Amino acid sequence: MKVKVKEANIEQVLAIKPKKKRVKKPNIIFRTLLKIISLPSLMSVKFKCERVGMERLGKKEQCLILMNHSSFIDLEILSSIFYPRPINIVTTFDAFIGKDWLMRQIGCLETKKFTTGAGLLRDMSYALNKLKTSILIFPEAGYSLDGRATVLPDSLGKCLKFFKVPVVTVITDGAFARQPLYNNLRKRKVPVTAKMEYLFSPEDIKEKSVEQLNAIIREKFSFDNFKNQKENGLIIADENRAEGLHRVLYKCPNCLTEGETVGAGTRVTCKHCQKEYELTELGEIQAVGADTEFSSVSEWVDWERDCVKREIEGGRYAFNEPVDIRVMVDTKTIYSVGEGALKHDENGFVLTGCGGKLEYKQSATAIYTINADFYWYQIADTINIGDLNVQYFCFPKSDKVSVFKARLATEELYKLKRQNP
Repeated sequence: MKVKVKEANIEQVLAIKPKKKRVKKPNIIFRTLLKIISLPSLMSVKFKCERVGMERLGKKEQCLILMNHSSFIDLEILSSIFYPRPINIVTTFDAFIGKDWLMRQIGCLETKKFTTGAGLLRDMSYALNKLKTSILIFPEAGYSLDGRATVLPDSLGKCLKFFKVPVVTVITDGAFARQPLYNNLRKRKVPVTAKMEYLFSPEDIKEKSVEQLNAIIREKFSFDNFKNQKENGLIIADENRAEGLHRVLYKCPNCLTEGETVGAGTRVTCKHCQKEYELTELGEIQAVGADTEFSSVSEWVDWERDCVKREIEGGRYAFNEPVDIRVMVDTKTIYSVGEGALKHDENGFVLTGCGGKLEYKQSATAIYTINADFYWYQIADTINIGDLNVQYFCFPKSDKVSVFKARLATEELYKLKRQNP
């Protein structure tokens, strides 16, 4: 999927002040059409859904739905398993670019990833109380990058307390393996299932503390797609299953070099030391003709995160990279505003550019993570920062820069700063 892009002057772009649009109740015609359109995809993956405790939810009772996010098929699953229940879907703002009217007809409610503000809560409250619809949230706020859940916000429990409606979780299995983001969304022949579970009643929410609610939700989102693949004996014989995996496995555990790994075919190879790692048909990691440091993608990523944390604690973490800059302020288009430099260190992000006309700063404690995306709208890997008024998409010019490392660093900086203010 591509997105509309227009070249523009940064000063003109920042002067744009779009009007806030009211949330719409999803149109039954478009909901039905989406369900019909989704059927071929769901049939192709032999989709099945397990329902647990769902008899507790009334047919016309509003609820809050929490769903993990792995690929585009998530929307197709949603359109099927909850039909004809009207649902407003909290959706990233960039998904509205060039198709604002359509997105609102199917019930999408816009938000900007990893930003804070009361506007989203007001919109959700309006949908629940005035439109009498349910609300679906992808609490990870983006596709899984390594097959596990993205960091979940501490505000989830408070959100549940605020709305006081039943909470339902939907956790899919197979959706990530079918179309992982690192693989440029190449589709594979993989069965997909989902578990829909009535998690909390309003009484449960009232009785439990915010911390207890958060703990239970995090346990539900403690999945590992590669681990599940092995345990379920799911064979993926795709000849390009490791393509792009270097986006996640960016650091070689053998020579410790960063930015030199390349995922192609079924292997990840370090160009610096020439060591090769096979991604097996069961999703395991095996070194070719040598000792295997990490037998799973998750173990490798955990090691990378620990390396980033030690860099930060030792005062060694920092980068300052040239980037192409694109800006989002409304739903008409993405604005290409020129070049600049993105700096990231213990103080947070600083973006400068556009001939000295742009300077944006985001502190290390501004948000608990960032949107780091692979092959964003078929453009390139990007680091996304910004606030409620403007979003900056920074595309590193060097293919050795890992946007995934920037996300790990953001998360570790946030935790360290909060622990040691």
